[in-house]
Amino acid sequence: YAPAAAMALSCVQWLLVLGMLVTGSINTISKKAQNDSKVKGVPGANGTEPEAHDFNHPWFQTVIMFIGEMCCLIGLFVQRKRERDQFRQQIMQDFNQEPIEALQQGRVFHFIFAIPTICDLFGTTLAGIGLLWVNASVWQMLRGSIIIFTGILSKIFLKRKLRGIHWTGMLVTMLGLVLVGISSVFNEEDNDKKDVQKSILGIVLILAGQVVSASQMIIEELFLKKRKFPPLQVVGMEGSFGVFFMVVIILPVLYFIPGDQPGGRYENSIDALYQIYNSPSLLVFCLLYLSSIAFYNYFGLAVTKSLTAVHRTLIDACRTIMVWLVSLFIHYAVAKDFGEPWDNTYGILQVDGFFFLMIGTALYNELISFPWIPCLRPLPPEEPGPSPQATSIQGTEDSNERTPLLSGDT
Repeated sequence: YAPAAAMALSCVQWLLVLGMLVTGSINTISKKAQNDSKVKGVPGANGTEPEAHDFNHPWFQTVIMFIGEMCCLIGLFVQRKRERDQFRQQIMQDFNQEPIEALQQGRVFHFIFAIPTICDLFGTTLAGIGLLWVNASVWQMLRGSIIIFTGILSKIFLKRKLRGIHWTGMLVTMLGLVLVGISSVFNEEDNDKKDVQKSILGIVLILAGQVVSASQMIIEELFLKKRKFPPLQVVGMEGSFGVFFMVVIILPVLYFIPGDQPGGRYENSIDALYQIYNSPSLLVFCLLYLSSIAFYNYFGLAVTKSLTAVHRTLIDACRTIMVWLVSLFIHYAVAKDFGEPWDNTYGILQVDGFFFLMIGTALYNELISFPWIPCLRPLPPEEPGPSPQATSIQGTEDSNERTPLLSGDT
């Protein structure tokens, strides 16, 4: 474990960690609240009054996410302006002294950002579709599966070495995922068979989304890490490309594909806009989702360089707990139509699954070890091993800007 000095945080760091925790939780809760909203949408073909229906628009939600990511460019421009102001001030102070090295600020736009954007687009959308049919807490826990996929992909494509403790962490995480998935499926058994099938499909889609997100991390490391782009630039440009792809290509194509949404569309974005217009609460949920993504990245960028792996694991665990507790509170104290109820029969399985996920994550990140078990012994200090995780460009430490724990949605 990290020493006490490494665990100590200043007041400012505590506020930033709290901001990261709160905005990360709002991200998940507000997205699920959108799905739980029943609102009238686009009028019928003959101007007939539309019926209230669920806000089932995961592709449209991906656009909102990308807009939130694009807002990170504001932070980049502010950062660059500060650098220019400091450079001018330094010139004025050292005018008659040694020459100063010129300030290097590369261009913001690069086509290379389009590649990981495509992964971000499909990974987020697949997980968003899965969220339609599972509870927010289950969704948050299942996203912990990303360490399994990043570990396997980093071994295949980045030739990272995985030791026994890493494989053990992945197996324990897998056990936790099974328990969480079983609790979600069994929770639907009291309903009809169709709900059980939807719950299983939701779990599969969430896991598929994490496979794509893990691929995004590998692609970012392969194509972007050596270029040392500032993390704010990576997040902001991926958001910009994402908005372009969604608005110009994806949403128009999905609009003309037959489906179950109003007008017989697969993804009726016009209906989504009508629903947002007709419901102030839905508008608030969408704005909370958008702003939480932007601020979550900001808080992550502000604190990650001073945090250890212990801190990161604790923040992820606290975020899952907060999402779960707030969802329970909303259901029982605010509105029965939102949040999630406690399952007296299978809720304990979800609790057990959560603890297995935390133990698996801690093992994978080598936060805990068992010296008496040969395959789980930590490496000697003089033989540090390379990290098995595929760290995205947002997580590199070479950048002159602070890095986030997670990119985009979370």
